[in-house]
Amino acid sequence: MTTEPHSFPRRHARTQRFTLGAPRSFTVAPDGSRVVFLRSGSGTDRANSLWVLDVEEGGERVAADPRALLGGASEDLSPEERARRERSREGGAGIVGYATDSAVELASFALSGRLFAAELRAGTARELPAPGPVIDPRPSPDGRHVAYVARGALRVVGAEGEGDRALAEPESENVSYGLAEFIAAEEMGRSRGFWWAPESDRLLMARVDDTPVERWWIADPAHPEREPQRVPYPAAGTGNAEVRLFVVGLDGLRTEVAWDRARFPYLAHVHWSAAGAPLLLVQARDQRSQLILAVDPDSGATRMVHADEDRTWLDLFPGVPCWSPSGQLVRIADEGGARVLAVGDRPLTGAQLHVRAVLDVSEHDALISASAGAEAAGEAETGQVHVYRVNELGVERLSQEPGVHAAVRAGEVTVLVSATLNRPGSRAQVLRDGKQARTVPSYAEDPGMSPRVTLTEGGARRVPCAVLMPRDYDGDTPLPVLMDPYGGPHGQRVVASHNAHLTSQWFADQGFAVVVADGRGTPGRSPAWEKAVHHDFTLSLDDQVEALEDLAKRHPLDLSRVAIRGWSYGGWLAGLAVLRRPDVFHAGIAGAPVTDWALYDTHYTERYLGTPAEHPESYAKSSLVTAEGLSSPAEPHRPLMIVHGLADDNVVVAHALRLSSALLAAGRPHEVLPLSGVTHITPQEQVAENLLLLQVDFLKRSLGMPAA
Repeated sequence: MTTEPHSFPRRHARTQRFTLGAPRSFTVAPDGSRVVFLRSGSGTDRANSLWVLDVEEGGERVAADPRALLGGASEDLSPEERARRERSREGGAGIVGYATDSAVELASFALSGRLFAAELRAGTARELPAPGPVIDPRPSPDGRHVAYVARGALRVVGAEGEGDRALAEPESENVSYGLAEFIAAEEMGRSRGFWWAPESDRLLMARVDDTPVERWWIADPAHPEREPQRVPYPAAGTGNAEVRLFVVGLDGLRTEVAWDRARFPYLAHVHWSAAGAPLLLVQARDQRSQLILAVDPDSGATRMVHADEDRTWLDLFPGVPCWSPSGQLVRIADEGGARVLAVGDRPLTGAQLHVRAVLDVSEHDALISASAGAEAAGEAETGQVHVYRVNELGVERLSQEPGVHAAVRAGEVTVLVSATLNRPGSRAQVLRDGKQARTVPSYAEDPGMSPRVTLTEGGARRVPCAVLMPRDYDGDTPLPVLMDPYGGPHGQRVVASHNAHLTSQWFADQGFAVVVADGRGTPGRSPAWEKAVHHDFTLSLDDQVEALEDLAKRHPLDLSRVAIRGWSYGGWLAGLAVLRRPDVFHAGIAGAPVTDWALYDTHYTERYLGTPAEHPESYAKSSLVTAEGLSSPAEPHRPLMIVHGLADDNVVVAHALRLSSALLAAGRPHEVLPLSGVTHITPQEQVAENLLLLQVDFLKRSLGMPAA
């Protein structure tokens, strides 16, 4: 299928959803003089360079250019690095991550499996001799050493390239030091496996042994001459990797950190700062109990600082637990029906805010990300996320304009990154003492369209919704409906951000009224809202139907022609919709759907559904491939397109194949679109472009609409 070179699908794919060229990954020097960040050279350039902004003078300079450092050679990524990028959904190239010393004077990064360091004041970069392929290099706080992982070994080298040595080497092919295991990176938000001591004399390092994990095979049927890839995959109810933690000195001498790993096997978070002893957050496998432990780095002994229990599950949050500079414990907790920030024994926020993350903690306050709490939320607040300063005196909102905001701070300088509905992309402002000092330029392309979106609520549960109409719509004619949800945990889609709605707007411009609904289970409202799907994911479908029927009372929606599309959890939801509610949904596109939750990973699936052995009924009810999953009335059979990347190692293609087999056995017509060489994300430009075009063609055929 071909299209004009500058169509929206092509530009959307080429620019990686109009994110290329935008500054990201900010670090602020503690003295406030410099802001370090990544940015590629244009809106179609995938290769990020490392940049430094002088806050006082306003000038920018490149500290490391990947093309110059590689001499024009193409990048060569190791399988381990590709896996790390897949876990973080990283589609960029060049320098995709970096770490700095505590003064933000030295940065280290890996490029094509080689180790580099950059002097941030001078703006110069150099390669350090190191055996590769290098993964996750991190300078010591004093800038004298760089630790990194190569072939499963944790190594350290002097900042000038001297004295490279291994601190810990794997004892077998199933063991690695200094790396996060699959579920930590995929589900816990922990992408690293080693942490420097603030005195730079030793490190905490994770030892991962994935011997207990089942091995799966991922093949590329388009290339039968290639051997299948053998990967450890911890499916629900099966064995997890064994994770241990050690304190290791620069001489390689190690002391194991002791805690009840049998009761609390998940190492979810590690924090080590000058404010106190190292902190660990460890969880029970059922995620209903967890401990915050302080570590004695000399003996490896631990003491309990705080314990949590919840009858459904305990969520993990970015930035916590941590110590405040005065040595108080900072955490986020579900208390009194709200998600609150607690410092020491005292909650500093209440029901007015739904706290999402801790961004920074200073002597005077904490900087947090939060949305309006359930009691304070209204339609006017739909989809907004703001940055707040919080202390014992109260709460102050730092971000002012309606939108979605995030921030990075050190000392008196804050980088505030803001996206709004009325402005393409995001804007990065450098604030000093709360006042704008600089703006970091973005080279991202303008999408050339503005979504015609209404943020509202639907149904008795006030489900957050976005409604998008064609930009040339006359306002009266009832339109066929396309539901475009994610609809599940950790995936808020109804946001007050321009670029978040571009693909939905493009579908609307093809003749649809597009509805995006964030039902129960999605983040942003209250703990009770998020935890309502415990043991029953199908509530997600109930909320889609409720929102649709209510919105039809206020918008010209043709309920005789309703389709639904989604990816991952949204793909499962689309499949569920046409199979369980063919009275409402007349066609569906299920992209990379989790069709059998017993085939998905432990930490995610067991949090919501328990284990398959203990709660088979929960898995059967939420499955698309069991008899119960196909238990809708025999007629009508609605058209369903199943799309899946054959190289997906997160939601493996077995999900799609088992669904297709079950549908075939049940006599249900459907289409399967296999994507050769594609993982859970679709970075390939032509694949991403044509996938959108094929979806529109399928939807129009299925709903009896004129072809484009």
